[in-house]
Amino acid sequence: MAAPRRDTRGIVDAAELLARVRFRRREPAPPLRPYLEHYWLIDWDLDRPYASHVVPHPSVNLVFQQFEDQDPFAEISGIGLGLFTQTLTGRGRVCGVQFRPGGFRPFAPGHPVSAWTGRRVRLPDTDPAPVLSPADENARVAALDAHLLALAPRADPLADQAMALTDRIRTDRTIRRVADLARTEAVSVRHLQRLFAAYVGVGPKWVILRYRIHEALERAETATALDWSALAADLGYADQAHLVRDFKATVGVPPTAYATR
Repeated sequence: MAAPRRDTRGIVDAAELLARVRFRRREPAPPLRPYLEHYWLIDWDLDRPYASHVVPHPSVNLVFQQFEDQDPFAEISGIGLGLFTQTLTGRGRVCGVQFRPGGFRPFAPGHPVSAWTGRRVRLPDTDPAPVLSPADENARVAALDAHLLALAPRADPLADQAMALTDRIRTDRTIRRVADLARTEAVSVRHLQRLFAAYVGVGPKWVILRYRIHEALERAETATALDWSALAADLGYADQAHLVRDFKATVGVPPTAYATR
């Protein structure tokens, strides 16, 4: 596994977020790297409330959270289907685990990952203190490693297949339809749908569309001038109108309005 990625894909108004909080990504212990994207750590100390917005990745997250005037807690956050918004106030800390798409199932083999989709489930039997309490960041990372290693993820060839397929969708620009992926992998569309429901939590078409929106969002954040019609074609959309429709449905504003903002 490569070092934690440095892009801001999925973060709405990334520059604004990074100006208000301390955000870092850290690498997990080597035995965990086949299953995890990275750890993500956020600390903040704000003089007024700030609402952060994220277009979720097709990933399950395990999140340890400490908000001002609340007891700390841990929760499983399944794949969010819409825009995720979290208001931050005062002082707080979050330590999160982002699993690779397909990488969560080996830690919880008893249920299809789709059972977690769209849900945030508190873990009352999980003590968040070992992860959240240390002032030293390395100690927090070590506590995350210890917690996950104790869960003893089970090797699963289907999980490996799901992770490889979602990686391909993310990186191979020629994969624009589920039928394209099925054909190149010599499997049926139905096989992909069943595999993704059980191991990723959403269908392969949803994953393809979500990664398109992530790229459009990042381009809107970073480009000084953007040809939306050309980008729509580059991302595999039939026309600009389809990109605008998906972008607005996910982010809440049309891409040109977002880029201007």
